[in-house]
Amino acid sequence: MAAYNILVVDDSVFMRKIISDLISDNPLFKIVGTAKNGKDAIEQVKLLRPDAVTMDVEMPEMNGLDALQRIMAEQPTPVIMLSSLTQEGASETIRALELGAVDFIRKPSGSISLDLYKVKQLLHEKLQIAVRSKLRPIQPINNKLLDPPPIKNNAVQMKPPEPRAPVSTSASSMTQFDQLVAIGTSTGGPRALHQVISQIPAGFPAPILIVQHMPPNFTKSLAQRLNDISHIKVVEAQDGEVIHTATAYVAPGGWHMTAYRESTRGVYKIRLSKEDPRSGHRPSVDVMLESLLPFKELRRHIVIMTGMGSDGAKGMLSLRENGAVTTIAESEETCVVYGMPRAAVELKAAMHVIPQQDIASKLSQAVLT
Repeated sequence: MAAYNILVVDDSVFMRKIISDLISDNPLFKIVGTAKNGKDAIEQVKLLRPDAVTMDVEMPEMNGLDALQRIMAEQPTPVIMLSSLTQEGASETIRALELGAVDFIRKPSGSISLDLYKVKQLLHEKLQIAVRSKLRPIQPINNKLLDPPPIKNNAVQMKPPEPRAPVSTSASSMTQFDQLVAIGTSTGGPRALHQVISQIPAGFPAPILIVQHMPPNFTKSLAQRLNDISHIKVVEAQDGEVIHTATAYVAPGGWHMTAYRESTRGVYKIRLSKEDPRSGHRPSVDVMLESLLPFKELRRHIVIMTGMGSDGAKGMLSLRENGAVTTIAESEETCVVYGMPRAAVELKAAMHVIPQQDIASKLSQAVLT
């Protein structure tokens, strides 16, 4: 089997050498070229036609985000972004994923052997996913809504498991409801969530629980970004907070998120835990979905979107057998990786298999009628 050709893009000669060496340690991959900035990357992609690209964000002449946007429009190629650990780096990474990057890894911090070993493993795993992913020319996300998103107050986020102080909510946000939506996704998920959550109407009469496989810090940036482009409120979930309608709760990286009902007040709350990962994931979609099984009093609507593996399929099946009203799997045609939805379809857990752009309208129809 011929090795996959990889292009490494970074403005640092040192980092290009480190990343190239890490990738070359796996016989599945061959470094076909390097580029020192975004402009150079675009030219190299057209010339070399690599199977995948690793791309730094901050570079002179043209940064990684601008280069990514051009590559996805002109020569769609799987791109893995190299992200810093800073809050700004996390925000840029979320933007890159919206623009079509397949995935990201945290940038190596230097020559510390343990650090580089971990990065090498992730690089190899994510490159294997990237070279097999399905890419199409990136089209603008359909954000057609009747009114512009309302201005919302972003509450200061606190580290779990401490509960967040009460935050102001709109008149349409309530703690009493009879429906709940849960969404699980992984590779390709940030763009898919952008597509779906941005089309949920204001005043949506149900809360939305979201598990996106992603490390800490990045889930906070994801929630902030979704909040900025949505009609509903989107927050990174906090332990013990009361669940409201017209609000989406993103599970924080490194924490399982479940829901429970407080008997004294009759309200539903978020619980975060550091229990063992499920199938290698924390947060886990299955863990979240299983927590919804006791809530037969609620009309439950479940969605599994693009991602590697099978997390969420068993939980969706259990909920379907337990009376869930709606179970949706994203169709293969719009998935970056048709893994998690495929598993749900094969288990016959999904009532509906539909493309990404139709999921929000299907949810709205199910919840509002």
